[in-house]
Order: sequence, then C-alpha cells, then structure tokens
Amino acid sequence: MAAFLLGAVLLIVQPQIVPSRPAINSKAETSSQSVQRELLKKTSQKNDFKENIHSNGSCQQLPQTIIIGVRKGGTRALLEMLSLHPDIAAAESEVHFFDWEDHYRNGLQWYINQMPFSYPHQITVEKTPAYFTSPKVPERVYNMNQSMRLLLILRDPSERVLSDYTQVFYNHMQKHKPYPSIEQFLIKDGELNVDYKAINRSLYYIHMQNWLKYFPLDRIHIVDGDKLIKDPFPEIEKVERFLKLSPQINASNFYFNKTKGFYCLRDSGRERCLHESKGRAHPQVDTRLLEKLHEYFHEPNKKFFELVGRTFDWH
Repeated sequence: MAAFLLGAVLLIVQPQIVPSRPAINSKAETSSQSVQRELLKKTSQKNDFKENIHSNGSCQQLPQTIIIGVRKGGTRALLEMLSLHPDIAAAESEVHFFDWEDHYRNGLQWYINQMPFSYPHQITVEKTPAYFTSPKVPERVYNMNQSMRLLLILRDPSERVLSDYTQVFYNHMQKHKPYPSIEQFLIKDGELNVDYKAINRSLYYIHMQNWLKYFPLDRIHIVDGDKLIKDPFPEIEKVERFLKLSPQINASNFYFNKTKGFYCLRDSGRERCLHESKGRAHPQVDTRLLEKLHEYFHEPNKKFFELVGRTFDWH
C-alpha cells in the first residue's frame, strides 16, 4: 500500500520549483520517504514524475542534508567520512542543481534522479561546495525544503585561498596548459588583489549572511576543516549528533597514513584513502605576501566569528 501511495505521488510533475512545504516536526522528520512525499505534493503541478522505487524497497529521494561548502574546505573528506555511517546514502558526484541554471531548469525530477537509492531509515546527502558562495542558492534550497539540515566545512581563509589556486594550477598542468604563478593573482599594482575570486570565496561572513536570511543557525552545522584534517573523529561525532544519527562511527575507522600525510578510512576491514589529488603541497609564497593575506582576512574573520557565535584558530 505504501509503495502504491509513493508511486502515485511520484507520478506528479513540476516544471519549476515553487515555495516549499511548511516546516516538518521532529517526528515526521524520522521518515525520509514521508518527507519526500510531502515535498512532492507541495512542489509538483503536473503528472510526469517517474517512479523511482527499487524492488528491494529502496528509492531515490530528495536529500535531507546538503554539504553546501566551502570549496577546498574538505567537503570530499567530510562526505567520505560521513559515508562510514550505515544510515547515510551519499550522492557520489557534485550535483550543482541549485547553482547551475541548466540543471535547475530541469526541475526536481532531474534532481531526484541524481540521488543514490536509499532505504526509509537512511538520510540522503549530496555535496556541492559551490553552493555556499552562490547568491541564488540559499533561497532555492529553502523553497525546496525549509527544514533542510546543512553542513558547512571551513578552513583558515588564507589556507583555503592557497588550496583554491593549487587545484586550478594542477588542473592546467594535467592538460599541459600554462598557468600564472599565484603571485600574479594575489598582487595587483603592488597591492593585494582583493578582486581575485579565491579571496572572495574566503570572505565567509558575507556568504554566511546570505544563508542566514533563510535558515536559522541551528540548521547549519559548521565543521572545522582544519581540525578534521588533524583529528577527524571528534568532528565527525559532532556531525552525527547534528544529523540525529546513532553513534556508529568510531576512532578505529580512522588511521594516519604516513606516506600520504593525512588520515585514511577503515571500514569493515577495508582501508581506503582520498584521491591522490587531495593533500597536494601548496606553492611557496613570499612571507610578506602571506602576512598581507592574513591581515586582509583579520577583520572579515572577526565579523564571521561574531555572526556565528564561535571562534576558529585562524591567522
């Protein structure tokens, strides 16, 4: 009977996303499939949703949690670590539904189709780090589900800038394309180039203000990306509590790989590490330039700490 009802709901369509359902209570939130049924009732207009139910009882559903960013903050590591929990079903690729217009125009059916099959007791998670700094995304996520639980992982803004550059640099190197030195991006007319996109992405308080227009702070859990690198287990424990998951992940799931220089995962006797692109060495930067970068972020960091009522060990 439940499968029939869900199938009937999924046969409804929506060409465009419209304002979401009212906030659900904690009891309703325990059933992710019932949440999806209510969402589709509220956001659907026509009858061309396709049934996404597997014969084993699993189905594709809208995520109940999104890792919204930040780029080069450790989103992949966070997702991989969170996936150790049996009640988590994670989308493998970055979906870019809310920030890419071509994807967003496809509607909820397309978004659901990008999700993994999951069981009723599981939480579906997707991560797209570009969401945090995209102005349109907070409202769009809110219009889909105002009760969404959001995960935001942040690192020292200066370190994040260097990681941002490093990723793009190696992408060009792999394609045998030349790429300017980081100094050419950071310096303009003898001063710090504050128009450099990587710097703008590290102005956390500006982007956080946009999210807080739509979601209260208790719906956004901030993961300390620097601590996640050095000692992942305590940070993952906090994420479990935020998502109201039973404590299933433990310290034995993590081991330090001396060769790679960072923590890897151990799950049911199987060991795995993040892709070799993770943990790359940053470019050497002149000390005086680094000091300029630290000075520039001092005031924005202070504003961010005041905004979220929490401090971080950043320069």
